[in-house]
Amino acid sequence: MSASETAAPPAAGHAPRESAGRSKVWTTVASALRRPYAPDVAMCLFFVAVGLWLTHGLWPSPTTRVLALNPEDQTLVEWFLAYDSRILLGDFSLISHRLNAPDGINMLTNATTMTLGFLLAPVTLLFGAPTSFAVAVGGNLAATAIGWYFLYSRGLGFGRTASAVGAFFCGFAPAMLSQSNSHLHMTAQWLVPPIVWYVIRMARAADPTKPDHRKVITSAVALAALVTVQVFLGEEVLFLTAVTLALFTIGYALAQPKKAWRLAPRFAGGMVLAVGLATVVLAYPLSVQFGGPQSVPNGPFSAAYFSTDVASFPAFSPLSVAGTDPLPLPGSGARPQLTTGAAEYNTFLGWPLLLVVLGCVVWLRRHPMMWACVLAGAVMAWLSLGPTIVVNGERTGQRGLYSLIEGLPVIDGALPLRFAVALVPLIATLLALALDRAAREGVGSAWLVVPVAVGAALVPIAPKPLPTVERAPVPQFISQGHWRDCVEPGGVLVPVPLPTPLRPEAMRWATATNASFGVPEGFFIAPYGRARKPGGRPTASIGTFSQPTSRLLADVSRTGELPGIGPFQQAQARKDLAFWDASCVVLVSGAANEGQLLIALEALLGPAERVADAWIWKIRPAG
Repeated sequence: MSASETAAPPAAGHAPRESAGRSKVWTTVASALRRPYAPDVAMCLFFVAVGLWLTHGLWPSPTTRVLALNPEDQTLVEWFLAYDSRILLGDFSLISHRLNAPDGINMLTNATTMTLGFLLAPVTLLFGAPTSFAVAVGGNLAATAIGWYFLYSRGLGFGRTASAVGAFFCGFAPAMLSQSNSHLHMTAQWLVPPIVWYVIRMARAADPTKPDHRKVITSAVALAALVTVQVFLGEEVLFLTAVTLALFTIGYALAQPKKAWRLAPRFAGGMVLAVGLATVVLAYPLSVQFGGPQSVPNGPFSAAYFSTDVASFPAFSPLSVAGTDPLPLPGSGARPQLTTGAAEYNTFLGWPLLLVVLGCVVWLRRHPMMWACVLAGAVMAWLSLGPTIVVNGERTGQRGLYSLIEGLPVIDGALPLRFAVALVPLIATLLALALDRAAREGVGSAWLVVPVAVGAALVPIAPKPLPTVERAPVPQFISQGHWRDCVEPGGVLVPVPLPTPLRPEAMRWATATNASFGVPEGFFIAPYGRARKPGGRPTASIGTFSQPTSRLLADVSRTGELPGIGPFQQAQARKDLAFWDASCVVLVSGAANEGQLLIALEALLGPAERVADAWIWKIRPAG
């Protein structure tokens, strides 16, 4: 027998082994697809895919891409994510001096989403805060949809199709997509479904016909834990959730008074336990937020300005498929039609959806959940109209419901138009309830009419990808680590010009180092506003007063005109640098009017040193 003949059998036997391997893989896949949980996994993956698609403009290069409609807030949120990642390094405080040095900022007064920053800290430390930001924008939408899907399908027992439609609206409604323009504290709603579930679980366990005291207690403990985490994820969402749940409970109780009366004692006891436990855990951080350094007694925004226009409800958001209104870019001076900005299209539901919701209300008029949704939705929509009703841009002079609570502590920090964000899960619940009933009961033509109507209402407000644009890369002086020779970790670096709420780009330098050094001034909320009465606390403001040297450099950057610089200005510069406790002053290549700034800085501080793409002045040696 030849060598070739002896080699043939192994070669011939190789194909069957490969075929057997492929067959085994397909058998495993087919078996997985037949599992009961397969449709749920597929739905979760679909929500994740939608979240990625909506944010795909950021993914080619998160460090050099920015959301076109709210780049200033993105800069601030990325700084928060960078600073929050320091929790893993053991270098974190609720009062941070890494921004607005030396006074610092109160992290809880600002919308810091510390829970999100902690969860994404490994991503931030490995790939940078811009990557974490991109993950968070799409992840918040997908995770919120996933949470509502399981609440509807598992908690409320709706069918998968009805649950998927309701969950998709919860995660990707116009309000959610709009708030995704850098308002991560508003879109991080993925703990809301579990919070709602434990309230439902507690109510069911409080039923005297089949009481379960253990479930009441465990539900209260879980609810307290979730509320505690949500405080550090987004207090405004927690506030809106609490108000909506209270109204929903009242509506449900009015629809079924006898049942509500039976449940009340045990349910109330469970809620008292949950509130008590959360209060004990949150006592210190809340005391820091409302009474600690850099705390504020009010919200920094005008309730009259940030209120809903009645005409916005039937309109289509420009971020939706049917939206046609142009989106004015930041700095254009134009105000978006019917709202205050591209991040606040909270009520742009579209007239088809309003008609379908009205139809669902009529059709489900005997269902107690419908009445609970209607009561909660009506009150939240009314509150969103603000202190004075506005119709198509015109103030009517008619006082709104919000006027009754305007100026109250804590409540004053919630913008009126964001009360409308609570309409999203309420409308979603009505749609899911209607679809589930139509599928189960099949009354008349409802099994066909309801899905078609809901689909026709939701297609026009389907989301479009978030617009993005290029942004300048971080200077090489920062990205290549040269800053370490100029400012010690934890020290203060002064970028020129200094960051402001309208021009916070220099904060990205600190973000790129995971907030390893401090920066004076910047973009944040702090108590620098004028007190409302003599001797009272300063009110909230966006940013702080610029020091004289900061104003001088900002004017040169803006106008290109050099002021007279003499001993007085030099002495003032030394005084301001001492106030900031600065270690280093940095001017990078490409700054607006770089040449004039360099002349001004050398007149103030002496000759500069060139390092990489920056001019630097060492005030104190690093280390």
